[in-house]
Amino acid sequence: MYTREQFAKMIDHSLIRPDALKQDFLRLADDAARCHFASVGVLPCWVGTVARALGDSDIKVGAAVSFPFGGDSRAAKAFAIRNAISNGASEIDAVFNISRYKSGDLEGVRRDLSEMVDAVRTSSSGTLSNSNRRVLLKVIIETCYLSDPEIERASKLVRDSGADFVQTSTGTGFSGATVENIRLIRRSVGADSVGIKAAGGIRKIQDAIELLDAGANRIGTSSGVALFDQYESMSSA
Repeated sequence: MYTREQFAKMIDHSLIRPDALKQDFLRLADDAARCHFASVGVLPCWVGTVARALGDSDIKVGAAVSFPFGGDSRAAKAFAIRNAISNGASEIDAVFNISRYKSGDLEGVRRDLSEMVDAVRTSSSGTLSNSNRRVLLKVIIETCYLSDPEIERASKLVRDSGADFVQTSTGTGFSGATVENIRLIRRSVGADSVGIKAAGGIRKIQDAIELLDAGANRIGTSSGVALFDQYESMSSA
């Protein structure tokens, strides 16, 4: 059982809908600050707005990069990462190149990962004047498109790249995180080498707890407040 505070700090409260309005993102920030979640996940164009709304709070701002297919060029991904960090992002949720990976171009995927890692590290080490902070890179492999052997190999590629997290899903695929996939990723990357973020379709507290117990470190969800309320009710029962 987790404490209320521990559970909150494993939630990435996300809003990636294309029809979301500015007031929706401001409400997201308010909800995250009230619940003390780990982070909010937003579209890149709203990073600065949300970062200013959160101010000096303990909530990190995450930027979605190359959503939802990871098919942008390496240069475009690197620029998007640096731009998001300069606007206030402390976490980057970036999709790796699913198409190249499915095509067997592992060297292309390694270069894709390497340039994303480099963009995060150089930006957060102070080469950009306003970003002297440790920025986390979470790489989304979109498990619904991958076989178990492909999930295992992709997880190891992410781990070996120096990224901080393997993330299961964008939430736009035909299925999201499963307990079986979390266990497979954890076996593939080892106990402590990288974090695992379970995302996609997580709306019930029991599902979230099972994913965390299976080896996930973060839960990515658009239902963060509902999960938090469910957890409080369950804990006080």
